[in-house]
Amino acid sequence: MTTTAADFEAVLAQPPRQPLRARTEVPLREVPQHHRHKVLEHLLALDERDRYLRFGLLAGDRHIERYVNGLQFGSDELYGYYDENLNLVALAHLGYSPDGKAAEFGGSVNKSLRGMGMGQQLFDRAVLHCRNRGLNLLYIHALTENRPMLRIARKAGARVERDGEESEAYLTLPAATSASRLEEALDERVADTDYRMKKQLRNYQQFLQRLQGFGMLGNPLLRQHF
Repeated sequence: MTTTAADFEAVLAQPPRQPLRARTEVPLREVPQHHRHKVLEHLLALDERDRYLRFGLLAGDRHIERYVNGLQFGSDELYGYYDENLNLVALAHLGYSPDGKAAEFGGSVNKSLRGMGMGQQLFDRAVLHCRNRGLNLLYIHALTENRPMLRIARKAGARVERDGEESEAYLTLPAATSASRLEEALDERVADTDYRMKKQLRNYQQFLQRLQGFGMLGNPLLRQHF
């Protein structure tokens, strides 16, 4: 389907999303398979309470390691936010149903990013991607006490069903449009650019540190170039 100028204008004309608190929009990038170790590092950094809310149980390190080792990057999808050191500090996992018509959402956010609406942004990204992929349903299986996650789902229009200590939220997805596809393409372009710039900056800083370690920055001929 060809994207027109009218489609682009439709994206720009959309009203701004309402912040939860001091929300800061961040670029969310797809996590490749060779970053499996970064996924593990992110999840192991969660404290006991956050692990409990994310996995619905008191997940120890070995449980998390088995979960990460079992991730199917070829079928499921993961995306998240990389900080200035290229560490994953927010992560979402979309697990697709066998018939390809529904997906389950799970997310986790480092404490350093709390209060910025990061969970909402992860979910919004899931809605957009699943919609453009042609899925009919996005759902969340969560502990009933995980009120922030269920609140995000309700805000998006999901139907929440409570069954004791556990709850499920079901969101029916609208059909994709040229505007929604363009929005996702732009988001992906911004996220890739953001990651490349952070990587280049980190490489440059590491290069300067190596020069400093060798004492080369003391050379006046080199110092004038930095």
